[in-house]
Amino acid sequence: MSDEKPSQINVKLLKPYNPKETEGRIYKIWEESGYFNPYNLPERHKEPFTIIMPPPNANGSLHAGHAVFVTIEDLIIRYKRMRGFRALWVPGADHAGFETQVVYEKKLEKEGRSRFKMDPKELYQEIMDFTQSNKAFMENQLRGLGASCDWSREKFTLDADIIETVYKTFKKLSDDGLLYRGKRIVNWCTKHQTSLSELETTAEEKTDSLYYIKYGPFTVATVRPETIFGDTAIAVNPEDKRYKEFIGKEVEIDTLLGKIKLPVIADEYVDKEFGTGVVKITPAHDPNDFAIGLKYNLPAVEVIDKYGKLNEKTGKYAGLKVDEARKLIIEDLEKAGLLVKIDENYKHSVKSCYKCAKTIEPKIMDQWFVKTAPLAEKAMEAVSSGKIRFVTEKFEKIFFHWMKNIQDWNISRQIVWGIPIPAKICKKCGEGFVDLEDEMKKCPKCGGEVYDDPDTFDTWFSSGQWPFAVLGYPDSNDYKIYYPTDVMETGSDILFFWVARMIMLGIYVTGEVPFKTVYLHGLVRDVNRQKMSKSKGNVISPIEMSDKYGTDALRMALIVGNTPGSDMALSEDKIKGYKHFANKIWNASRFVLENTKDFDFEKKPEILEKDKQLLDELAGEIKAITNDIENYRFYLAAEKLYHYFWHNFADIIIEKSKACLASPKKGERESAQWTLFEILSTLIKTLHPFMPFITEEIWSILPTKDKNLLMVGNWPIQEENNK
Repeated sequence: MSDEKPSQINVKLLKPYNPKETEGRIYKIWEESGYFNPYNLPERHKEPFTIIMPPPNANGSLHAGHAVFVTIEDLIIRYKRMRGFRALWVPGADHAGFETQVVYEKKLEKEGRSRFKMDPKELYQEIMDFTQSNKAFMENQLRGLGASCDWSREKFTLDADIIETVYKTFKKLSDDGLLYRGKRIVNWCTKHQTSLSELETTAEEKTDSLYYIKYGPFTVATVRPETIFGDTAIAVNPEDKRYKEFIGKEVEIDTLLGKIKLPVIADEYVDKEFGTGVVKITPAHDPNDFAIGLKYNLPAVEVIDKYGKLNEKTGKYAGLKVDEARKLIIEDLEKAGLLVKIDENYKHSVKSCYKCAKTIEPKIMDQWFVKTAPLAEKAMEAVSSGKIRFVTEKFEKIFFHWMKNIQDWNISRQIVWGIPIPAKICKKCGEGFVDLEDEMKKCPKCGGEVYDDPDTFDTWFSSGQWPFAVLGYPDSNDYKIYYPTDVMETGSDILFFWVARMIMLGIYVTGEVPFKTVYLHGLVRDVNRQKMSKSKGNVISPIEMSDKYGTDALRMALIVGNTPGSDMALSEDKIKGYKHFANKIWNASRFVLENTKDFDFEKKPEILEKDKQLLDELAGEIKAITNDIENYRFYLAAEKLYHYFWHNFADIIIEKSKACLASPKKGERESAQWTLFEILSTLIKTLHPFMPFITEEIWSILPTKDKNLLMVGNWPIQEENNK
């Protein structure tokens, strides 16, 4: 700590608290102390405690959601460190696959370039350089938010050892019969030319036209008449008495391309109340129809290509984009007397790419799939047995619902930026084979020529292995000591896409759960609880707010009112309010130090009964706050600290103490001095995980016996340490 003399130290407190002057200096002291590394912690830190940071995307600036996870995880780590745990917080950065490639594509567009006209290796290297530059920028922002993580262990999802772990998992899945390459329907973006996970799509309710079309003896209702050329069956509900005579038969239909015959099948999937109760089945262009097609062994006829244009199977409509073709097809159906009516107010959910907003085109493709049912079963066992606990019960229910209805997982992406899939594809038979050593020259099945799979892994496949991969599974000391990790704290919106996958892959690869507790936070919304977006102009930048009001004020604003799993409202006024709180802490500390200048802290005086009562009340408050933290009620702990410090300590205790401090009675004065100092030093300790910068600065000024850094200081309640 500081070597300044007491008279010089107190000069600091005479000035208003200046976060800009303090925070960078304090963080440098923390980092240089080596205490972010658990092996450098003082002797009393024994029992390991671990959090693996959800790796922020290395493609831009941190947003409010990042600031929430940094604040909560740093709070937990600092608290555990003070409780005597050998606390490790591993930082990282995510290459973020599709997300980053889209960001870079926008940069290329501004430069008049296109990724489709670039050599894949050159594009990959350009994105790597771009990402590494942003990664360093992002990591400095994490430092600015006070993240006390161990930078010596920082990992990137494209590090060689991470890729090696991902490849071994891919091979293990193959060896265990849990991996296959097959034709399945996927979410296809016609702009970005890749399949997308559910997370990378946005489902919005839209009002479209519902077209009623004469279909042989039936009338069918559809919003997609352009797919009519790919119909391979007609379906009705088996309980629908109107159509029982047709079930199991073929019917003849007049179409714009001539007469065709289609089978009539009965399935409970068909809603008797939708339209006329008769639906056309187009397995190649609808995920529900695809499932029906598999069930009844129906052919899948593709009539829309990967660019969103109708293909050669559609006659004169070939080459037209979907919207253009739909308009013309409806005109022609009307001319042919096949259009019965149009309902122009049909509301339904439509998927679009979350980046370009283009409507998703379902497409059947050869992709690598993981059989998730066996993995999901063990994941559910881990949660039901209590090996993994969700802080919020509602998310446990959501987890089980998703796991029970899980589908096989498409882990292929048609993008350059990511971890290449280590596999060979046969040109002749189309089979895919895992090839980690890159030695396969001929197809093991038919002897045909093979080529490298051009696809990359879904970023959730690699990040799903994050906890054990970053700790060096299976042989490193870190893995042996710190796995399973203790808490996985992340956004509630990626429960299924990341948390569930980490649980499945963690148990599958290591035989152990990846973490013991799951804490999920909600979205950060504006003061009117609207989703933040640049188009609305309501985005609050945590970096700008931290620079303007101080990181401690931002952190308190992100904790108070932030209940687990619920969206929270954030406003600049709220942050500004906690800047006033930081000033109150500073001024109260100055008052206490100014009024204890002549006090001999080596000798504890006799404490008067009224002061004992104050100290007992403080102990009760700290116990309640500690209990809240232990039970992940950080928002309550923060509120209690705020109210006790401001409304009890500053407004009441300090005000009442002024008479005692001015008392000619030495005993009364010394008891008041001791009590004020004891309350202040206790509160500074308790506030540290919430407001680390100002508390560390004040701690350096306090004339305490323990002059080590506050970040490794004792938590006020010590009797239950390392229980």
